[in-house]
Amino acid sequence: MADVAEKAGVSRALVSIVFRNQPGASRETRERVLRVADAIGYRPDSAARLLARGRSRTLGVMFTVHQTFHADLVEGIYPAAERLGYDVLLSATAPGRDEAKAVEALLGHRCEAVVLLGSSAEPAALEALGRRTVAVSVGRRVPRVHIDSVHTAEGKGVRQALRYLVELGHRRIAHIDGGRGPGSAERRRAYRAAMRRHGLEDEQRIVPGDHTERSGIEAGRTLLAERDRGRPLPTAVLAGNDRSAMGLLMSLAKAGVEAPRDLSVIGYDDSHLSHLMPVGLTTVRQDAVLMAEHAVRFAVERLEDDRLPPREAVLDPKLVVRGTSGPPPAEAA
Repeated sequence: MADVAEKAGVSRALVSIVFRNQPGASRETRERVLRVADAIGYRPDSAARLLARGRSRTLGVMFTVHQTFHADLVEGIYPAAERLGYDVLLSATAPGRDEAKAVEALLGHRCEAVVLLGSSAEPAALEALGRRTVAVSVGRRVPRVHIDSVHTAEGKGVRQALRYLVELGHRRIAHIDGGRGPGSAERRRAYRAAMRRHGLEDEQRIVPGDHTERSGIEAGRTLLAERDRGRPLPTAVLAGNDRSAMGLLMSLAKAGVEAPRDLSVIGYDDSHLSHLMPVGLTTVRQDAVLMAEHAVRFAVERLEDDRLPPREAVLDPKLVVRGTSGPPPAEAA
């Protein structure tokens, strides 16, 4: 600002008035100051001004780099935050960089609130974070913890998928577990309950896994190895998420097993990658835009009133039928 003032031939205080768009400078002076600022490449530091007032108006978002659904959520968070006058700062978890480091980086950059995408932190850690700052968990139910949460009705999504498969005639329906991933415990419980409800308790099969393509590939190898030893393949598989479903499809395709001719596959999330496959993935849709809007609104409302009790938004999922599912093979019907 001092450089602009010197080159424009005005005081530093007058430059400040121009950049704050306050009265006190003539039109000619404003145009000269802005012209000089543009010529030397100066831009007002809005972040510094906000910090001087004790506010950053920035929401921090913790996410995982390789989780495609997190990218969909981030795309929804940006416009939701901008509509309410907030900027967004991202911090990723990765091998060697855990949630604690990612969150501390956001707080170190003066984020007023943190939005946690797919947190796997222990409830005690989330409780402690909620006491330190405004925090919102997205994609995971966190009962009895002092933070807000936004997630899908996991059980409802699983029930929709299982009912659809059973109505098609499937009985041998397996589930690739999501491990400690967000929503996995609820999906696992819902799968078991739905199989019992349809009289298929004896056909239950949970294959260990997580929310990565690698887990889907390994699950496929496990099922194929069992087939080679005489155990029939399931006629349908509900994967823990879309990434796991894609890994499974890759593993099966290499062995000549095609979906849905030989085996139906259903994912969970309806991430953007599920639309890009040569054969569209049947999946349970989570509305990323609506989840993002709820998360941002919860964070901003709590910044305005920290006396609000913890809130939980539970959104409805929707089964999206595409090309990887169909009736079971004739010999299995």
